[in-house]
Amino acid sequence: MNTPSQDTQQMLDVMRKAVEKALDRKKRLGQYAVIWQDSKPMLVGEDAPKLQDNHTMTRSHPA
Repeated sequence: MNTPSQDTQQMLDVMRKAVEKALDRKKRLGQYAVIWQDSKPMLVGEDAPKLQDNHTMTRSHPA
């Protein structure tokens, strides 16, 4: 795997921080989030909708 350039690494760091901030805000507001985990989208949060079709998304309870 290639090591990213300094500019690219800075961009990745900014994007990670923005995502972390958005997920933290959603958690504080009691909103669920959709994340990618184990090669599939997961609904995370107390208010995550309960889906009938588990082939599309799976509900995950916060740890």
